[in-house]
Amino acid sequence: MARAVILMADSLGVGAAPDAEKFGDVGANTLGHLLDAYAQEHGAALALPNLSKLGLIDACEAASRRTLQVAKRQLPEAAWGYAKELSSGKDTPSGHWEMAGVPVLFDWGYFPHTTPCFPQAFIDEFIKRTGIEGILGDCHASGTTIIAELGEEHVKTGKPICYTSADSVFQIAAHEESFGLERLYEVCEIARSLLDEYNIGRVIARPFLGNDASDFKRTGNRRDYSVLPPAPTVLDKLADAGGEVISIGKIADIYAHQGITQKYKAPGLENLLLKTEQVIADAPDNSLVFTNLVDFDELYGHRRNAVGYANALKEFDDFLPRIIAQLKDGDVLIITADHGCDPTAAGSDHTREYVPVIAYTPGLGNVALGERESFADIGQTLAQWFDLTTLEYGKSFASALKPTQAQ
Repeated sequence: MARAVILMADSLGVGAAPDAEKFGDVGANTLGHLLDAYAQEHGAALALPNLSKLGLIDACEAASRRTLQVAKRQLPEAAWGYAKELSSGKDTPSGHWEMAGVPVLFDWGYFPHTTPCFPQAFIDEFIKRTGIEGILGDCHASGTTIIAELGEEHVKTGKPICYTSADSVFQIAAHEESFGLERLYEVCEIARSLLDEYNIGRVIARPFLGNDASDFKRTGNRRDYSVLPPAPTVLDKLADAGGEVISIGKIADIYAHQGITQKYKAPGLENLLLKTEQVIADAPDNSLVFTNLVDFDELYGHRRNAVGYANALKEFDDFLPRIIAQLKDGDVLIITADHGCDPTAAGSDHTREYVPVIAYTPGLGNVALGERESFADIGQTLAQWFDLTTLEYGKSFASALKPTQAQ
């Protein structure tokens, strides 16, 4: 029986999507621009031999129609292409769900870019049900910035910091010690139950530690509370067929724990990769190991740190041979993204981009997959890989992954 590994390089877009103008993202190119920034900072191109050997550079150049600045480039020995998004947004759940075969073809609810931005009726009921004295924030904000600005007042008053972004999200930041981690999770669950009528996609718990504004820092105990995907994903189908779907990082949260049979948390890029390596080694046949590499998005994309993003990508590249070494004949490794987050773009929001579609199985040669019409092509490919029933959306490229068809 087959196994599959998905490494979701969160936010690693490879060029503006055809409808980028609708989202204000013309010219976005997360991968291309972080490589440009690195070369400008260091006077030399970043070396990505392992990712280039998997076709990432070729995919980005094909999607964005430009040459990338990268050193130690290798010829691809994998299937590579790029996909555009059917879903109506550029948010995390939409990208993940579509990749698993269920595009989001409805509009999420969003909060207005005003201060205050949350409906008063919701806030009143939220305060009533949680027993808190009130909230701080009530605005669009960067998570790190608003914690620095309001963290001391939060510790003093006990009022949680509530904010949003361009995504369909309600975020609650609270100090793990003075407010309490479990209490933060409890108030997030209450908020989740109240926000369904507003069609808000996620509530996110944002715990932090520190003594004052100079050293407040978010911890690895983030938790996402998502609504359920609108239809069964390939994860559901595999789990229902008796397979293992193993979540590493925030995958389980994004899918509202639907279709997940095992789950592991790990803080930071290195620990996520280490846990993935460990889990693959023990994963049985008919299993899917699914990891979200959140640092790319959370620490570098949203914070517009292009050079930091490049350094993290190099860390990923250096680790990849260890992941590949765990693969057996009949296994497939997929590397993709859920959206872009161009660190050179204005603001701090996601960017509407093509995402890479990289697939490697032992013995495969250079296979160009071209432009894919939907992220759902990945889910459809996995459905065929595991011999599951066909999904409603997506076109499988599983037949291109047979070593005998390598080009």
